[in-house]
Amino acid sequence: MPKRGDRVAPPPRSDEWDIRFGDSDAVDGWNDLCAQAPGATRDAYDAIVKNPRDSSRPGRQHRLKGSLASRKVAGETLEQWQFEVTSGERIWYCIDDAHRRVILVLASTKHPKATE
Repeated sequence: MPKRGDRVAPPPRSDEWDIRFGDSDAVDGWNDLCAQAPGATRDAYDAIVKNPRDSSRPGRQHRLKGSLASRKVAGETLEQWQFEVTSGERIWYCIDDAHRRVILVLASTKHPKATE
C-alpha cells in the first residue's frame, strides 16, 4: 500500500497498457532497478506500456522460450515476456489481453538464473 513520500505511478493513456505488480518481490526489484538504472528503466517502462509485444528489438524485448514462455497469473495462463533493461538487468512480465494490462512478475538488477 503506497504511503506518503512514495512515488506516484502515472495512469495509462487510452492507447497504453496498464502495468501492475505481480507480487511484493517485483515491487522491491522495480525499486532497485529505478535506483540503479533510472533512465534505462524508464525507457523499458515506456516501451512496455506502448507495446508489450514489440518484437522489433529481439535482443531487448522478446517472449521467453520453453517452459518460461507462459505463466499462470490469477488462474489464467498468460504469455511471459522479457525486457533487457541493461546487459544484466531484466524485467519479466505477463500480458493480460482481457484487461489490457501487463503484470510485472520479475524485476532484477541481475541476470535471472532461470534463463541460463
